[in-house]
Amino acid sequence: MKRTTIAALVAGFFSLSAQAGECPADKRVADGQGQKMASHGPRDVTDTVIASTDLGSEKLGLKDHLFRARKLVIKAGGIVPWHSHDERPAMIYVVSGEISEYASNCTVPIVHKAGAIAREAKGTSHWWQNTGKATVELISVDILPPQMKKDEKMM
Repeated sequence: MKRTTIAALVAGFFSLSAQAGECPADKRVADGQGQKMASHGPRDVTDTVIASTDLGSEKLGLKDHLFRARKLVIKAGGIVPWHSHDERPAMIYVVSGEISEYASNCTVPIVHKAGAIAREAKGTSHWWQNTGKATVELISVDILPPQMKKDEKMM
């Protein structure tokens, strides 16, 4: 295969991955300069903790930290309200459907489709909305620090 063909394939892959769940490089901005905080609470979304592990009893010994997995089901038009990940890293797997993320560090909505994983870390504040007609299902895995309520959902 020619080098130009390989280079074109690699470039194509990276351009697709930026469109498939990440903020495009030319739309990234400092935290707080992107999408603005929405004033609405949760709407048409269920948030169920499906498993958790107390990390204080594990080898890494993170006292009062909880490693948890949640299932979120968002109906058409549903909203996961504004929240921050400065204290709570997470990863979201899109099981089914398509959902838009409105992030504080991106000037355009980020579309996440089934099979995509969104990484949420320090410097990320955002809200999500199902703008489609089909129900969206997400699996969220995060580490909940001691200053956050262990039973708190919708974040």
